[in-house]
Order: sequence, then C-alpha cells, then structure tokens
Amino acid sequence: MRVPLLDLREQLKPLRDEIVREVTEVIDSTSYVMGDKVEAFERDVSAYCQTRHSIGVTSGTDALLASLMGLGIGPGDSVLTTPYTFIATLGCILRLGARPVFVDIDPVSFNIDPDKIEQFFEDEAGAQKVKAIIPVHLYGQCADMTKIMALAKRYGVAVVEDAAQAIGASCPMEENGVLTWKRAGSMGDTGCFSFFPSKNLGGIGDGGMIVVNDDELAKKIKIIRVHGGEPKYHHAVIGGNFRLDPIQAVALKVKLPHLPDWHKARRENAKVYNRLFEQTGLVASGKIKLPVAVYADAAAQIDTTPDYHIYNQYIIRAEERDQLRDYLLKAEIGSEIYYPIPLHKQKCMEPQYNALSMPEAEKAAAETLALPIYPELTDEMLTHVVTTITEFYRQ
Repeated sequence: MRVPLLDLREQLKPLRDEIVREVTEVIDSTSYVMGDKVEAFERDVSAYCQTRHSIGVTSGTDALLASLMGLGIGPGDSVLTTPYTFIATLGCILRLGARPVFVDIDPVSFNIDPDKIEQFFEDEAGAQKVKAIIPVHLYGQCADMTKIMALAKRYGVAVVEDAAQAIGASCPMEENGVLTWKRAGSMGDTGCFSFFPSKNLGGIGDGGMIVVNDDELAKKIKIIRVHGGEPKYHHAVIGGNFRLDPIQAVALKVKLPHLPDWHKARRENAKVYNRLFEQTGLVASGKIKLPVAVYADAAAQIDTTPDYHIYNQYIIRAEERDQLRDYLLKAEIGSEIYYPIPLHKQKCMEPQYNALSMPEAEKAAAETLALPIYPELTDEMLTHVVTTITEFYRQ
C-alpha cells in the first residue's frame, strides 16, 4: 500500500470548484496585486487568530523579515532563537546584519527551552545586545509563551513568534494570575505564518501573514510591505516587495473555515498512531519514542477542547532512524527528517557557531522522523505505517 507523506489532491477534491471559481473571479477582475480580496482574507485571519491586524505577505520567510525590519533590528543587534528549525528563521536574522544567538531546545516539545533563555540572560555578557527573541512553534505545538513573554518583559526585548507550522495552535498562558488560551501568533509583538502548500493551511503557491496587535507597529509593517512607500513614491524607510497575491488570498480564504476540522482530524490520527504504536511493544522497548502533546492535560480541563496541538508534523524518535527511513521508502511510505542538521552546524555559519554545543538539538536531528499525518489518511493507511515500522525492527 502506498502512503505518501502528504496528499493534497484529497484535500482539494471537495474544494476545487469553489477555489477555481474564486481564482477565475480574480483573473477576470484584472486586479492582480493586493486589493479587496487580500483585505478580506486578512480580516478573516485576524478573527481566527484573535489579533487586531493581519498583514498578508509573500511568504513565511518575508513575514519574519518584515517583522524584524519593523522592530528596527539591524547591525549590532542580536536575536535569540532556536538552533532546531528551518533555515528561514536564521536567514532573516543574518540578512539584516544582526547576529543569531542560539539557545537549546526542550527535548520533549522540541521547542526552545525558556529555562535556557533565562540562563543566557543571567550569565552571558552579550545579553544586552539581544533585541528580540524568535520562539518557533515547531511541528504545530506552541512554545512555553508564559515563560518566554515574562522573560521578554523583564529584559525589554521584542518577541517575534515563528508560527509557520502552527496557525490555530493554542496554548495556556498565564496573565496576571489568570490562565487563558491564546492562539499562536497573538502573544508576541508579531506572529508569522507560512502558507506554503504543505502547511495545515496551505496555498496554491507561496504566501505568508503577519499578525499584530499594536496599531503603530502594524502601520509600519504595512509600509515596509510596499517598498517603504507612504504615500506612493515617497520613501522615509526602505522596505521590500512583500505583497500577498490575491489569487493566494482567495484560495486560502476558501480553506480557512475548514482548518478547525483538519486540525481535529490530525489529532485523531495522532491518537490512532499512539494507540497502535503502544500495542507493538516498540515504545516499551525504547525503539521509538512518541511525540508528546504538552498541553493536552490542560486542554482536557476545559469544556471546549482548544487546538492544543495541530500536528503539522507527527514526529517520532527512532533507533536506526536513517535505516528505518530507507525501509519506509522501499515500502512506498513517505517520511521526512525535520531537520537533519541544526542551524549552528550548517556550512553557511561561521566556525565559532559550528563549534557550539547544542546537545538536545543535535540529538533530535539524529533521531527524529516525520510520518504521514494529513487529515485524509484512513485507519487502514495508519495501521499499514505502524505495521511496516514494526516489521523493520523485527526483521
């Protein structure tokens, strides 16, 4: 049985006619840059993410870049982030002439460890140069934003949430002694989303969004989005061409109302995987370790279950990971390694970064494997994945 890592055709089938109709309307309108269609989608995203403003941009990468530009990050500044994420997070820091500061991850959630952030600020001489923190909500689960936002307030630094994999994900956050559930992107100074086709909310090409609560910061980023022109052809600042395409906006607007159901389906698939893997004995033997939804217990305490994990990826830790992946490939089962090389070990980095020790990130890079988790998977397909992995370890 063939089980791809992702099958967008199944998602497209019930939505195709509506998407084609909306895209055709854009084509016939000859309004191809920004406009009402983009603004309508931005309003929908603001309502969904519980933020005052949404700013459509060209990609998740440009969402990060424009956010840092809006916050005035540049040469001489440092930006603290995780070494275990996609290169875009790092690339945006370097493109502005700022210096990345890496803090290791929590081995359970794979997100940046707030205790290590605190340790850095307390111990490191260069901490005063840090102007922003970029927590990455990896795999569809929020970082510990209660602790991160408290540290940011204490040390006077901005927070840019890299929520490229986490639109709609929620986490419990304590504010003034009250516990509330907050959506990814709504807690920091900005939140950044990617609409790359493989994301839970994926477009028919590239696209991204910045969500903001501060009116002045939102206004500044909107100007940066159009080459810094305000009014047109008058440039007090340098920006970029970061505009969201209206064709992407209408396709995404069709998909957005389905997102809660897709999130729920991914969580249900994760539960099936967990149950099946537990029955194999592979977990008990330590051959594999299952992903942990760190906010699941808190979510169970309230009447309406929030999207405590949206499973952009279902990640296991596996012994003989690379051999297992080869075995799955031969069996026509999709898998992927997110990410095989931590950022501090990348060849594009300077030697002093390559020499850093980030043991948890390095261990995760050597052990983790993403399995198919998309909503349209059948129980038969999920069972086949687990059976095939069991066969690998018992051969």
